[in-house]
Amino acid sequence: MMKRMTDLALATLAIVVLAPVIAVLFVLVRRKLGSPAVFRQMRPGLGGRAFEMVKFRTMTDARDASGQLLPDAQRLTPFGAWLRATSLDELPELWNVLKGEMSLVGPRPLLMSYLPLYTNEQARRHEVRPGITGWAQINGRNGLSWAEKFAHDVWYVDNRSVMLDARIVVATVATVLRRDGVSATGEATMPKFTGAEFASTDGVSGQASRAP
Repeated sequence: MMKRMTDLALATLAIVVLAPVIAVLFVLVRRKLGSPAVFRQMRPGLGGRAFEMVKFRTMTDARDASGQLLPDAQRLTPFGAWLRATSLDELPELWNVLKGEMSLVGPRPLLMSYLPLYTNEQARRHEVRPGITGWAQINGRNGLSWAEKFAHDVWYVDNRSVMLDARIVVATVATVLRRDGVSATGEATMPKFTGAEFASTDGVSGQASRAP
């Protein structure tokens, strides 16, 4: 209950304060990347239940001669890459927080198609609401392997608290300013998850990686 009340209060405040920024970004995205400016996609939330996540689009709809969408790396424009690096593309997700579909802090919502690929342990990331930022995001972001990312997510599920959430929010600001781990090597963001990835839990704890 405390976490939900905090999410509501902070998301409402953020939307009010950032309304001018969100409005300007909406116009810029439409001009530079096309319409619609907001990207919508079904993602798994609490308990794996689907919800419609919203964020600013960062890619064009460029297609090849046969009408197929080009690879992500070719559709990601410099402006779109900047949106991702600064995490400004995530601002519309504050609406998902207000609706109770997401939290400010929690494992990032991934693709619905990944659900059957998780191990039982990895699937525990859905025991909490997904977040705009999370423990994995301040410990390497997209520079982590999938196995490492899931291990961080499960560690958060087991150790979540108001104080940990506050720590993650503060650390997220530093991570975004440094633009750490924006993408995996050779990828626009992350390679597709195909399952069967395991990681040691060593280092996935309160002493983990680069968290302050």
